[in-house]
Amino acid sequence: MSTRHPRDPERRLRVVQWATGNIGSRSLRAVVDHPRMALAGVYVSGPDKAGRDAGELCGSGPTGVVTTCDPDEILALGADCVLYMPRATDPGELCALLASGANVVTTAGGFHHPPGLDPGLRLRIEEACARGGTSLHATGSSPGFITEAVPLVLASVQRRLEKLTVHEYADLSRRNSPGLLFDVMGFGETPAGAFDEGRLAHVRSGFGPSLRLVADALGLPLESVEARGRTATAVRTTAIAAGVLRAGTVAAQRVTLSGRHGGRTLLEFDATWYCTTELDVDWDLRATGWHLTVDGDTPLDIDMRFPVPLERLAAVSPGYTAHRAVNAVPAVCAAAPGIRTTVDLPLFTAVLG
Repeated sequence: MSTRHPRDPERRLRVVQWATGNIGSRSLRAVVDHPRMALAGVYVSGPDKAGRDAGELCGSGPTGVVTTCDPDEILALGADCVLYMPRATDPGELCALLASGANVVTTAGGFHHPPGLDPGLRLRIEEACARGGTSLHATGSSPGFITEAVPLVLASVQRRLEKLTVHEYADLSRRNSPGLLFDVMGFGETPAGAFDEGRLAHVRSGFGPSLRLVADALGLPLESVEARGRTATAVRTTAIAAGVLRAGTVAAQRVTLSGRHGGRTLLEFDATWYCTTELDVDWDLRATGWHLTVDGDTPLDIDMRFPVPLERLAAVSPGYTAHRAVNAVPAVCAAAPGIRTTVDLPLFTAVLG
């Protein structure tokens, strides 16, 4: 069972980092540097990373913590919290961690709106939380910060809400990830007409739960979440960091998720990812970041941009996701057992000193 400690600001929370990919290595560094956390262990997915000092994987100095690919070693640590960030969620792993007495903060999707979970999975997780006296929380930058925390704050000055929209923009022209852009996302392909249904389903499952969570919190539950997608093509052949985009091939994508209440769109998430601004359509492209609009009795129009040169964006952007997860750890450790959402947790902030 988890040993719940009083809220002693002097007690350092013992935290495990599970997986050290792009996001995980950034959160690992944040834990190492955190004034009120102690790195208890690091789980890595393969033997090539096992047996090394954790500092080697995140660019810090020696930590004295040796990485392992044996999950039983992690379960035996008795840590306060595990930052769970694998490429794919393993329900067995997750439940074992929770039942062992370790709280879990994850950047993996699927847990933002518990009522929408598969009932069997939800019951299994809740039972593991009850056995361990632990909590599970899913967060990140998007979904998470921009689809839940920020909209809830903006709605706090409303008494009538007509529509709240989150526009996300990402300039991928300097992203040197050909596998992701060309093989996974489909940039550089000849447009095939309808947007790929698999991609729409992925976006719907990734961001739909956030929209439902916010709507439930406002007392305006959604009747449906609908997704649509569009592509735009390059006007001329263009060289980007990942390779070459031929004229007439897909160079930008826009996916819109609409949460409907009372027969109209109440909440909307609109994501635009592009590799060049020279397109065959006029999408009023903005720099990488977010643009939020609120139509209600207290209207709002807010820009949140990443003031970082494109060449440095790949190095900086993981922090937007990783740091929110790390900052959530104390609140999750203090929460009642169960799956805890952005609505359930108190407002938390960073402890920097």
